[in-house]
Amino acid sequence: MIPTVVWGTGNVGRAAIRAVEAHPALTLTAVLVHDPAKAGRDAGELGGLGRTLGVAATDDIAAVLAARPRAVVYAASGDIRPDDALADIGRAIRSGAVVVTPSLYPLYDQRNAPPELRDPVLAAVAEGGGSLFVSGVDPGWGNDVLPLLISGLGTEVDVIRCQEIFDYSTYEQEDAVRHLIGMGHPMDYQPLMLAESVPTMVWGGQIRLMARALGVELDEIRETLDRRALESEVHTRTMGSFARGTQGAVRFEVQGIVGGVPRIVIEHITRIHASCAPDWPSPPDGVGAHRVVIEGRPRIEVTVEASDEGENRSAGGNATAVGRLVSAIDWLVDAKPGLYDALDVPLRPAVGRLGRRPA
Repeated sequence: MIPTVVWGTGNVGRAAIRAVEAHPALTLTAVLVHDPAKAGRDAGELGGLGRTLGVAATDDIAAVLAARPRAVVYAASGDIRPDDALADIGRAIRSGAVVVTPSLYPLYDQRNAPPELRDPVLAAVAEGGGSLFVSGVDPGWGNDVLPLLISGLGTEVDVIRCQEIFDYSTYEQEDAVRHLIGMGHPMDYQPLMLAESVPTMVWGGQIRLMARALGVELDEIRETLDRRALESEVHTRTMGSFARGTQGAVRFEVQGIVGGVPRIVIEHITRIHASCAPDWPSPPDGVGAHRVVIEGRPRIEVTVEASDEGENRSAGGNATAVGRLVSAIDWLVDAKPGLYDALDVPLRPAVGRLGRRPA
């Protein structure tokens, strides 16, 4: 059994506790929390398992890492605290742990990551003998291993398009939806996530990963952006009201250009209400989905819908990201210390988990 720590108990951390507990090769030995109010609470409660696990959460990072866990699932956010996240992850790697995390977007494509991010990780690996694998859902399996797998079913492949199509009123991070993405703000507001070059910073690595796997050279990476205003005030169950005339829908693409043509495309179509931009593609059930479209011969379209925590689609996406990461731990433990990406780490079947639920 591989002693494993879950670091963080938010949307991703809850799913991580459940995934570690369910994995037959892992044993949950500690849960690290930032909020002192969570310290002392049982991991089963924090993970929404409905039963205790006998592992009390703690905020004592030094003590947990001093015990030299073999693996750490780093589930704390890196969106607005990337320097802190990098420092935490380096600390865990130096303790000798295999670390898996969705928290540092530039390291999804680790070969092309900026030196200021990549070099400290490599130094930590050399010092402590740990490893790092960074992945998620989108960016993550939705635009690396899944489209690459599906592309192999085609005879002729003209364009690979990966789509995330979501009603963001179901997303459980209101600050991110309103302020980072701009929903409900006036149309002259500049959301950070939509600023020029930011989508490429987040998703460009996935374009490069797919190009590398497909054996093609990119001319460049381009971005497109379209925003729509709400035509009337809307009311959502989870986030309250959004005023008429404010941003209600966003559509952007990150395009990998090959031979002057967009051949590898990651597209996001995000609404706060189904009434906004009805002419844009919608998910089958109106809530959310990840879709891969292979334009070519034959044309192939695969749509993935995941739900968890009471049929919540955003929670389902988080759970699949965690599933990808946690399933990689025992492979990483057997591999050499290093910095890995999605083309290095295989997507593995649920060995030992079919029909099995923890007691």
